[in-house]
Amino acid sequence: MKTPQCIIIITVCLSLLILNGLSSCKSSKETTDSLSVRSLYSNPVIAKSTPDPTIIQLENGDFYLYATENIKNTPIYKSTNLIDWEFVGTAFDNDTRPTFEPKGALWAPDIEYVNGKYLLYYSMSVWGGEWTCGIGVAVSDKPEGPFEDKGKLFRSNEIGVQNSIDQYFISEGGKNYLFWGSFRGIYAIELAKDGLSIKEGADKIQVAGTAFEGTYVHKRGNYYYLFASIGSCCEGVNSTYELVVGRSTHLFGPYIDRSGKDMMENGFERVISKNDRFVGNGHCSEIVQDKQGNDWIFYHGVDVKNPHGRILLLDEVKWDSEGWPYIDGGTPSLEALAPVF
Repeated sequence: MKTPQCIIIITVCLSLLILNGLSSCKSSKETTDSLSVRSLYSNPVIAKSTPDPTIIQLENGDFYLYATENIKNTPIYKSTNLIDWEFVGTAFDNDTRPTFEPKGALWAPDIEYVNGKYLLYYSMSVWGGEWTCGIGVAVSDKPEGPFEDKGKLFRSNEIGVQNSIDQYFISEGGKNYLFWGSFRGIYAIELAKDGLSIKEGADKIQVAGTAFEGTYVHKRGNYYYLFASIGSCCEGVNSTYELVVGRSTHLFGPYIDRSGKDMMENGFERVISKNDRFVGNGHCSEIVQDKQGNDWIFYHGVDVKNPHGRILLLDEVKWDSEGWPYIDGGTPSLEALAPVF
């Protein structure tokens, strides 16, 4: 009677060992599969001219990206993974585009979701028209538009800031603010609750000096990070644009570099410079996260292999031990691990 029992016990033990082995294999395979999800991508992610990108993520996970018009009326792209982008149309058409600067182009859009509406802030300017340019806002119920123009918030000559372009909206402490400016100082001002006008009685505040344009404020931990661009944006392969940053414990500064130099005195830390393939790299989008918590940033550059327009580049933003942002190598990647979605 003992022999069959021993056989049964041995059989059960062998079965458990086999099952444990299979479970280990399965766990190992799942880990491998998880790692293999991070495929490679290459820059540019959009090879057409898409300068000054701004991005928003919907609750369903879709991303919408808007850019300075390379085709008239502000292009809009859609993606689910930050790599593959579908052109879905334009924010305006010839009949609905803003008109407060009659011969002006639409530059540097900024997309926001406020009180159940998609707000598209835009700059409108004629090149060199630094006292007649200005900033306006349009509204839509859908990220793909159509957008209804609500007109200008202000012009340079009305608010007393030369070259009033390159706006960025931020909501903080239940209040809405607009940052803006281009090589004539960076300023901020409070907006109304609906984001469609300047708050009555609000005064502008200067937060950075004359070296910068294309600002974006990112809150992380105890710091506000003021990203900006320096140099020339639009001289093809001779463009000297670079992405830089300073940080502060307060929204309105002082923003300082690693050595403590104030951005009011044009201090900064470089984030992205040029390399042999991409030059003139700057004017970043909002930072967005993938499903693994990795941070990503879009910006434009000039591809020296095909220097027609400013194309869309993507890189992962990392943070050093002192909390300063960087990208690997400090220049645009040619090929890198892709976001995880």
